[in-house]
Amino acid sequence: MRAVIVTEFGGTEFIQMASADVPSIKDHEVLIRVVKTSVNFADIKSRYGKKGGKLPFIPGLDAAGYIEKTGSGVSGLHEGQRVIAFPKNGSYAEFAVASQELVFPISDELDFTTAASCPVVSFLSHRLLFNVARIQKGETVLVHAAAGGVGTTAIQLAKLLGAGTVIGTVGNTAKRKIAEESGADFVICYEEEDFSQAVNSITDGKGADIILDSVAGGVTEKSLNCLAPYGRLIHFGNSGGKAGKILTSDLHSSCRSVLGFSLGTTRKERPQLLHETAKEVFPYLVKKQLKIKVGHEFPLEDAARAHELMENRLNQGKIILNVE
Repeated sequence: MRAVIVTEFGGTEFIQMASADVPSIKDHEVLIRVVKTSVNFADIKSRYGKKGGKLPFIPGLDAAGYIEKTGSGVSGLHEGQRVIAFPKNGSYAEFAVASQELVFPISDELDFTTAASCPVVSFLSHRLLFNVARIQKGETVLVHAAAGGVGTTAIQLAKLLGAGTVIGTVGNTAKRKIAEESGADFVICYEEEDFSQAVNSITDGKGADIILDSVAGGVTEKSLNCLAPYGRLIHFGNSGGKAGKILTSDLHSSCRSVLGFSLGTTRKERPQLLHETAKEVFPYLVKKQLKIKVGHEFPLEDAARAHELMENRLNQGKIILNVE
């Protein structure tokens, strides 16, 4: 099969197209013929060796395609079924293997581009807002990195789940329109103003009830300056590359919370939770109430170009790799 292989940890020069054996499956696994897959920031981190792993490896967290073969212990899934999945050994390839617990059947109404773009961003956004933050109707939600795949999805889901006001932050003015088109009521650009002061101004000094933070570092620290009493700061990534410092004295008297979440950990430790999420998310996608912003599509052979786009933060929405 054709596959994208990372041969050494480092830059995109170590991304190569290669021929690889079709992987074998165990009793409770399925073999998926991949139609499309997506590029996620975690793929960049893996390429640099920041997530461990051994070389060489096939990158990719999610895939959309058809079940090619099922293991003897698999139930509820069948050959030829349209699915999305979180493969165990990468998805930038013509075939991928996934545990049956991480395979989710999709209806014919869901096209493969939408299906490939949705697993990480929609599952993650829904769990952050609904399960971790426990969003309440009318609350104010601040979404950092609002022009990215998770950001544009979280803005829409916040509205669907009853948020009163949704505020997005972006790194440059060129990305402002993307967040606005996703439904943000206000968009703040880091280049132009202090986001914490802007949020407090928008909310008449109250602050945001929920803040979704995938950046870390100074963004986390400044977020506490605009987190409302009883507010929840949800930390789920460190794309900024630096850790943020939080003082316990900033929490107890204000009844505020800082909560962490990892989709990767949940896939490994509690995959059953994602089936609950899928039941909530798929109807939004089928009814087109939730529209995943797909900004770029590349053939599998151009995976290096796709990585460069994301690594330089030039992507607008999700990046899709077409395998077939």
